[in-house]
Amino acid sequence: MMARLLADKILRWVEEDAPHGDLTTSLVVPRGKTVAAEVVLKSEEAVVACTEDLAEALELLGFRVTSLMPSSAVARKGQAVMRLEGDARGILLVERTLLNILNYCMGVAMTAKMFVEAARRANPAVRVAVTRKTPPGLRDFAKLAAAAGGADTHRLSLSDAVLIKDNHIAVAGSLEEAVRRALSGKSFIHKLEVEVRTPEEAVLAARLGVDVVMLDNLSPPEVRRAVRLLESEGLRGRVLVEASGGITLENVAEYASAGPDVLSSSVITMRPLPVDISLEVV
Repeated sequence: MMARLLADKILRWVEEDAPHGDLTTSLVVPRGKTVAAEVVLKSEEAVVACTEDLAEALELLGFRVTSLMPSSAVARKGQAVMRLEGDARGILLVERTLLNILNYCMGVAMTAKMFVEAARRANPAVRVAVTRKTPPGLRDFAKLAAAAGGADTHRLSLSDAVLIKDNHIAVAGSLEEAVRRALSGKSFIHKLEVEVRTPEEAVLAARLGVDVVMLDNLSPPEVRRAVRLLESEGLRGRVLVEASGGITLENVAEYASAGPDVLSSSVITMRPLPVDISLEVV
């Protein structure tokens, strides 16, 4: 993430938190006081994420980051994830914004790691991906954090690939017509994925020449049936199979065992596990 853009985001979020300044800090903390502070993990364990990007942005905002744990590192309870130095009033002003960002990112990374580990115990070849379902304003953080936890980022935005969903098919009139239009107009560089609701639709989409079929809200037995049907029709090697919808930590291993290439879930970015961190002036 570009440091300048991230610094601007942080400033906007700080303005939301302190539209007329930090009243408590202005009364208690003298001007010109310099301090050091550490972001400390209070949970038993967590995956670190986005610290490098945040450090670059904090440096642009006038703080000095003297140490940090890199993204993808596993932090233990009591460890300092980041240490920064600077104006005491400034550090206290950005404290909550910084913690909110890191809390979310580390929660996403930890959740992604747990998904990946559970899925690959059942199917070492499967990839776990996140979706475009992210909290507003946090897309970049969500994708970076997911990658730190070992997950695939999937589409970063609507501009990255052609993904035909149910509403596209409804407007086009049929799956065949939607795929025909996409194939005739897309660039060679963009992959074409289509969302299907049955194993039979997966076969139809594969025959039409798509690159990826997304099995939407199918159960693990239905996913297994779709994979076997594609194999029996000689189409399995022509498409990637993605299963999406309703995939959780509790059932991800069952989905992985059904044989898809990719499992995607919004749980990782929309309902990440909580991570407890605090900023302590040292």
